[in-house]
Amino acid sequence: MAANSQGIQTLLEAEKEAAKVVQKARQYRVQKLKDARSEAAKEIEAYRAQKEDEFKKFEKDHTSQTSSSQSSIDSSTTTQLSDLDKAVDKNKAEVIKKIVDRVLQSDPKLHPNLKKIEA
Repeated sequence: MAANSQGIQTLLEAEKEAAKVVQKARQYRVQKLKDARSEAAKEIEAYRAQKEDEFKKFEKDHTSQTSSSQSSIDSSTTTQLSDLDKAVDKNKAEVIKKIVDRVLQSDPKLHPNLKKIEA
């Protein structure tokens, strides 16, 4: 019986040792997953920062083009408006005279559908 008890004791110790090894393996796996997650988070943050910088550079480049385009459009509009003002000032008197002449020119006629009533 003592040998049997000794064998059981050896098996129990081996089982405890195996449980410790399994527990260490689980802890190692959990730690590796945590490390992988934190490394992935760092890579994602670096990638996000890189893309944000690229976007800001792109936006800055295109904003300058937009502002230069806007300034050229503004100058063109100002030029066209001044040309129109000059044309209005130049032709104002003539246009007013033509409008007044048309309003005052009247040729009174009877309407063609009006019938003459004889008394």
